[in-house]
Amino acid sequence: MFRMTFVAALSASTMLASAAMANDTPGAGVTVRPVLPTQIEEFFQHKVLFRALEDLGYEIAEPNEVEYQTIHLAIGTGDADFTAVSWNELHNAFFEESGGSAVMTKVGTLLDGALQGYLIDKATYDSGVQNLGDLKDPAVAAKFDADGDGKADLAGCVPGWGCERVIEHQLTEFGLRDTVTHNQGSYQAIIADTIARQAAGDSVLYYTWTPYWVSGALVPGRDVEWLSVPYTSLPDGGDANTTFDGKNLGFAVDSIRVVARNDFLEANPAAAKLFEVAKIDINDVSAENKMIADGQSSMADIDRHADEWIAAHQADYDSWLAAARAAAE
Repeated sequence: MFRMTFVAALSASTMLASAAMANDTPGAGVTVRPVLPTQIEEFFQHKVLFRALEDLGYEIAEPNEVEYQTIHLAIGTGDADFTAVSWNELHNAFFEESGGSAVMTKVGTLLDGALQGYLIDKATYDSGVQNLGDLKDPAVAAKFDADGDGKADLAGCVPGWGCERVIEHQLTEFGLRDTVTHNQGSYQAIIADTIARQAAGDSVLYYTWTPYWVSGALVPGRDVEWLSVPYTSLPDGGDANTTFDGKNLGFAVDSIRVVARNDFLEANPAAAKLFEVAKIDINDVSAENKMIADGQSSMADIDRHADEWIAAHQADYDSWLAAARAAAE
């Protein structure tokens, strides 16, 4: 009798422990397939989510790294489960072109207050060049001529990122084709040259975004200033809010979201809830990007940055996991 009671109690205890473990790691046995951009400055926020998914029991497959248009296409076609780098407004065309809400969902708001736009050196701005439309004047545009052809050289956007569609549209819309050259290629190389020319006292014109390390190297209000545009004009004819700090930047004031396949979200309520509740301050991402620019650019460095961020925001992080586990019950 004692042996039977003992065995029954042990069995019940084992079952309770197994149930508790299942509740603690609802993703056990599931491999998640993320897709990332090629820019390491956007690995950090993914690494934070990877840690949370792993704490929920999921395994993370080796991520594919592609450009933003292909990121959305990979999710839409079923080659990946999620990304954490979809700009709500900027990448909406990529989202719709890849199948839209029929196959995937924008979940939560991981980063809020993302900006994009055109900037110039502060000295030229203070001299009176304060609107992109001013560059329609050949004499003004020539101030930013880096290669001697008389046209302004705009350090621009890589094809496939989404920003290139806005810039190309606006160069035509604002009548700047004859006076401005949109330089595209390796953004890191182009912006490094721009920073060097600004440091040498040259007038510079460039596109950038936040969160990113460039605005830590060329600080708006100190080294450079955002330009206004003549009026809001976006490729899709949308009426998004493009005004920040009293200026019309020409790009939507945006948010960065997780996009995930609908079938993955339905099968994994814990991951779906994690994606919904996870939030990172955009200034934290910019600060991490500056560490990358300063040389902390290995995968080990970025893993450490994620670990340090989690430790500094442990209560918030733990609340994400609690909500995710509750959603799986």
